[in-house]
Amino acid sequence: MVSGPSGVGKGTVIAELRRRRPELGMSVSWTTRAMRPGEQDGVHYRFVTEERFRTAIDEDAFVEWEEYRGARYGTPWSEIERAAGDGRDVILEIDVRGAMSIKELFPHALTVFVEPPTVSDLERRLRGRATDTPEQIAARLEAARTELGYRDRFDHTVLNDEVSAAVDRLEAILDA
Repeated sequence: MVSGPSGVGKGTVIAELRRRRPELGMSVSWTTRAMRPGEQDGVHYRFVTEERFRTAIDEDAFVEWEEYRGARYGTPWSEIERAAGDGRDVILEIDVRGAMSIKELFPHALTVFVEPPTVSDLERRLRGRATDTPEQIAARLEAARTELGYRDRFDHTVLNDEVSAAVDRLEAILDA
């Protein structure tokens, strides 16, 4: 599992890791949030309606699910089973609370916390995405300060100061 605050670059690091190691499986989470520019349904997330998400909850279709900033995010069992059924290691890009929930179910799962060099760098990245209002950025930064406090609960921490170097660090963890 790869986790960390919003805007830290989890998706970018994972995309580069998978480019280098295409044998790795990827679990695609569901979300009720709106698609951002450049995202593709079924690649970055499965973008679903609130009604469809609630139905999936009622059907116990999720390993875990969380509500974050007014949107729901969930890891469907079917994604884990699909990727694991292919005999591949599975990467989950997941928020901190979701990672803690899955770690309780699967204590052997490897957890990696991706951290920014500084909170100021994180703020710059969030502003650079140009997808959130100033109020939303402030809320994401507040959440990030809390999430940074969880880093010691993860098996490893990877500093994302530069994408290629962060992926090198992640690969070293996987190879160890």
